Amino acid sequence: MKIAVVGGGSTYTPELIDGFARLAPFASEIVLLDPHAERLEVVGAFARRLMAAHGHPGTLRWTSDVDDALAGAATVVIQLRVGGQAARISDETFPLACDCVGQETTGAGGLAKALRTVPVVLDIARRADPGAWIVNFTNPVGIVTRALLDHGFKAAGLCNVAIGFQRRFAAQLGVDPSAVVLDHVGLNHLTWERAAFVDGVDRLPSLLATHLQDISREVQIPEAVLENLGNVPSYYLRYFYCHDEVVAEERGKPTRGAKVAEIESELLRMYADPALTQKPELLGQRGGAFYSEAAVGLIASLQHDDGGIHAVNVRNGGTMPFLPDDAVIEVTCRVGAAGATPLPAPSLAPHLRGLVSAVSAYEELAVDAAVHGGRDRVYQALLAHPLVGQHQQATRLTDDLLAANRGHLAWLS
Repeated sequence: MKIAVVGGGSTYTPELIDGFARLAPFASEIVLLDPHAERLEVVGAFARRLMAAHGHPGTLRWTSDVDDALAGAATVVIQLRVGGQAARISDETFPLACDCVGQETTGAGGLAKALRTVPVVLDIARRADPGAWIVNFTNPVGIVTRALLDHGFKAAGLCNVAIGFQRRFAAQLGVDPSAVVLDHVGLNHLTWERAAFVDGVDRLPSLLATHLQDISREVQIPEAVLENLGNVPSYYLRYFYCHDEVVAEERGKPTRGAKVAEIESELLRMYADPALTQKPELLGQRGGAFYSEAAVGLIASLQHDDGGIHAVNVRNGGTMPFLPDDAVIEVTCRVGAAGATPLPAPSLAPHLRGLVSAVSAYEELAVDAAVHGGRDRVYQALLAHPLVGQHQQATRLTDDLLAANRGHLAWLS
């Protein structure tokens, strides 16, 4: 099986390749695609050494030729970042002037990233083989995946939040991660763990009773919230539940993007060492824990029809009756060659349903803005977002977003 990795020059690519080398004997050919040839050469050479160190028999090569990379690929993994870390730093900065959270996947910053990203991803998908599965890890995952599905592509969105919880809960319960099945529900970066089943028994109540402080610290949400909800929100819910506190914390200190840029520079220096044949510890600070395991597991199920259970961004199709069928949700699914099918689950409680409804409506508007452009569409999406929602804020954020991204949005030229 040929696998193409779009954004293969990322400093995070070695994490993905390490997963393929350990867990994916079916990957006969891996091609890394990236427009930045010099960076790609460094990352590609290190990735090839990783494959060899694990004794993987497949070939790995790299190219900046899109059609060469995609031709014959059964799976296309998309992990690109349009505008690089400079654009991310902008996304994390400009909303703060309006007292809104600065974050690259949520709120105004997330919309900016979607506007830059969706047209590029759609162009890549059009050039892939018609039968290829497109596995999207590019944020904002829900919006990008919805755009792909809206345009008729075989696509599944992937996030590492669920597998992270699965691994942490398994460690706390003293069981193998494969024994833990989560009731993972919501939208991308707006999810809750409502249950953690082991042998059909929900162990989440006991986890909250015995590890509440640790879980609260992990998701950076007060213990009182977890006790009241009776579930475990993703750490991205902190931007909603503790919004003003987060804004105050973000002011006056380096953004996450600035920190990642420093880490990337050091990682590239390390990767250039021909003696390096294993992942450096610093890569663990880059983010995206367990991404490689999640990616390999999902690809294996899509290509080998093994019926594996994964958290996937997929069409709603009636799973959440209060949302349109064509909305994209993130839930626990059984996955095979035909795609992902959500597992049966209880309906969402009103306090979850309301937030999911609002953000899903915003995502619909965000896709429309990213595909068709236009200042009015951007404004409408921001006005609909629960973290904005006021005319004056939406107006200024629209102007600031467009000014900061003029070089990336073709319809502004």
